[in-house]
Amino acid sequence: MKGSAGTGKQLFCKIRAQIFDLVSVKVINDRANQIYDIVSTLVLILNLAVSFALTFDTVAQAHGGLLRGIESVTVFLFAVDYVLRLLTAGLLYEEQKSEIKSLLLYIFSIAGLIDLLSFLPYYLPIFFPAGTAAFRMFRVARIFRLFRINAYYDSLNVITEVIVSKKQQLLSSVFILAVLMTASSLCMYSLEHEAQPEVFTNAFSGIWWSVSTLLTVGYGDIYPVTYVGKLFGICITFLGVLVVAVPTGIISAGFVEQYTRLKRIGEIAQEEDVKFVKLKLNKDDAWCSKAISDLRLPHGILIAGVQRNGEILIPRGDLVLQMTDLVILAAEAVQDDQPVNIKEVLLKANHPWNGCEIRNLDISRQSFIVLIKRGNDSILPKGSLMLREGDRVFVYSVGAAARHDMFEF
Repeated sequence: MKGSAGTGKQLFCKIRAQIFDLVSVKVINDRANQIYDIVSTLVLILNLAVSFALTFDTVAQAHGGLLRGIESVTVFLFAVDYVLRLLTAGLLYEEQKSEIKSLLLYIFSIAGLIDLLSFLPYYLPIFFPAGTAAFRMFRVARIFRLFRINAYYDSLNVITEVIVSKKQQLLSSVFILAVLMTASSLCMYSLEHEAQPEVFTNAFSGIWWSVSTLLTVGYGDIYPVTYVGKLFGICITFLGVLVVAVPTGIISAGFVEQYTRLKRIGEIAQEEDVKFVKLKLNKDDAWCSKAISDLRLPHGILIAGVQRNGEILIPRGDLVLQMTDLVILAAEAVQDDQPVNIKEVLLKANHPWNGCEIRNLDISRQSFIVLIKRGNDSILPKGSLMLREGDRVFVYSVGAAARHDMFEF
């Protein structure tokens, strides 16, 4: 009974890992994952197009049944995708020891909330008919699923990285803007209320005026008529131009810094092309007691050989790795238009990777860290591993990442 239970658990873990690779945005060289991503993106675009088309009365009357049927199918696929991501949340947050904690981290993450709002508002009116209009508004959250495309393109991913790195400065500028809006709205209400009480009826009317003025929108439905109010409006307009320019400058500077950093990584690193990488397993390595077929290696990386007690073993799929095994990794031969490189990066004192966790490194999505050599120790890469000066990092790159200088290491 115990043997069958263990076999069932291993089968579940294997299927779960395959599902994780299928839905994960970090796996880009697997054919099934590529097909899943393409289909998911097409389903999302089709859903958004249907939602847009249903706002036209003539289209809704002529093809409403077909469009609503398409919407039902696409929303159901969103729900299936959410369930698959719930099932694999433990692998997404593998540094967490508790499955429940990993599940909660995904559910309450921004991506998890967007995935939930992609389908839940569609089904809520079944149970709460009175809130149909409000639930329909939340369906717009589906469009934010398009931001997953950032993970596949480094040029797009820079946008997210810049916003995250400059979040403190951006929050400061938003805080200054909120203070100016509140102060200017109260001042304008005090100056204009007596002259036009039907326009500046309360402080909120002043806030509407201050927002349209400070953000240089200028709708023109509310404006001052007194001389003092007009003079104050001129001052606020100038302040609005300056306030809008601050976050713009912050984001522009962030783009320059990010691209400069990516270029500097390629220039600072001392690199050397290698054909094979040797890895000696210890008791803490995750590969111990695992069969080669169960290892989640990037496509194009293969195990060329296993040395155990001085004997060379053929790396068959059912070969179980043991502690003290010497594993030899090599790059698989691929087509000429898909170059593959394994490069060794020596981290010097001024290298930007020093003191960074692997999950936070600025590397191409088509590059994988396969091994870290620290002194005489060989370390398998984990997302929480902190790199240090003197580490030798072995990076596997394929496709454009291996071809362009920006992504060389």
